[in-house]
Amino acid sequence: MKSAHMHNKHFTPEEQYFAQEEIEKLKKLADDKKSKISANEEQKLKQLHWMRCAKCGHELHEMFFHGYTIDKCFHCGGVFLDNTDLKKMIGEESGLLKAILSLFKLS
Repeated sequence: MKSAHMHNKHFTPEEQYFAQEEIEKLKKLADDKKSKISANEEQKLKQLHWMRCAKCGHELHEMFFHGYTIDKCFHCGGVFLDNTDLKKMIGEESGLLKAILSLFKLS
């Protein structure tokens, strides 16, 4: 388990570069895997995981929060955003949210 101080760390440009490279590798692997899955398998996966928490697997509940739709897990407290809601937030905010967007190249 990562220690709490690692979450507050400021990354150097070099660390940011390698983090971005890792994200791009993971995205390519996911895209490759998705292209190899049949439509039937993809539908089964969607049914199995739809509105389930990525952390604990319990049911997610859609909620409205400050004009955005979020998916909330009342079991572990996880909060999840859809890609479109994250993009909307980025368009309205600056700083941290724009930094998050840059990691995932959602714009």
